Amino acid sequence: MEAGLQQIGLPILGIVAAAAVTFYAVSFAEIREKSFTDLEESEAENGGFRPSPSSRERRARRKAEKKAKS
Repeated sequence: MEAGLQQIGLPILGIVAAAAVTFYAVSFAEIREKSFTDLEESEAENGGFRPSPSSRERRARRKAEKKAKS
């Protein structure tokens, strides 16, 4: 009886595992595609994607603000 259950259970388990892997692979591919689309739209709206100013820009801005106060 156990041998018959193993002969049926293992292939079913393999199919379920393959389906889960496929589901996650497709989901992540769609998420990545959406994220790239959002990035492209952001670049088009803002003239380029710049999440935060560089340290050089921050330093220059602080220096200019200090000069303006003095």
